[in-house]
Amino acid sequence: MLDDQTYFELESWKKQSSTVVGLHTVVSPDTDDCEAITVMRLNLKKGDSEVVVSDKLELHAVVIQGSVTVNGENFKDLNLKRFDSIYFVKNHEVKFTCTEDCFIYIAGAIDDGIGEDSYRIYDPNLPLGDIHQIHGKGVGQREVSFTLDPNTKASRLICGITFGNVGAWTSWPPHQHENDLEEAYCYFDMDAPCCGMHYSYLESGKLEDAVVHKVTTGSVVIAPRGYHPTCATPSCRNAYFWALAAFRPTSRRYDLAILDPAYAYS
Repeated sequence: MLDDQTYFELESWKKQSSTVVGLHTVVSPDTDDCEAITVMRLNLKKGDSEVVVSDKLELHAVVIQGSVTVNGENFKDLNLKRFDSIYFVKNHEVKFTCTEDCFIYIAGAIDDGIGEDSYRIYDPNLPLGDIHQIHGKGVGQREVSFTLDPNTKASRLICGITFGNVGAWTSWPPHQHENDLEEAYCYFDMDAPCCGMHYSYLESGKLEDAVVHKVTTGSVVIAPRGYHPTCATPSCRNAYFWALAAFRPTSRRYDLAILDPAYAYS
């Protein structure tokens, strides 16, 4: 059984991002129980523009809804649509001009000077391989598309999009990577009455002690410690942009997840 302090710590890991027009910080080490990950949300109406300044962070933006034109030091009139993404390094200014009402998630982490500005155009028909993958099996099978893969130059971030199956788990068996990386799950395409369940628990085999977060479109849940399996309700599937932020550049790897041995057989 969790003590009250631990319960409230885990409960605080969920935030509901704003739908108001503009740029909003959802999660930050300055205000939340995390050290490495920052998450922002940008909402724009057609014709609106927003300049995003990276300061000390590397930033990775993924278009969730709508479309934008991007201009910056290394980008000129770059058109991004649903699930297209852009990565830019610290001390850059990038202007997003909305061409269709848009909703964009932006992940950030400390920039160690390793990355290079880049972008990726989403291709749902990409063959299975380094970018488009199927993870898990049975009720835990899900489709993963990297938006910022480990082989693309960056300092700390690895990011992607996951789609689960209807009524299924999207991260089973449970895993943790608390010594190396923090993660944020940023949900979308899950408007009411659809919803999912995001579990947060700290000790192996203690799923019964989990704090369960109901998640819908706009929900952001961080995983600074412990295990974090997710599940969709019947007639709904989980969909989320996930961002991993390494504590150090050498931990910017996708193979450091540790399965909960209590459930690893399933």
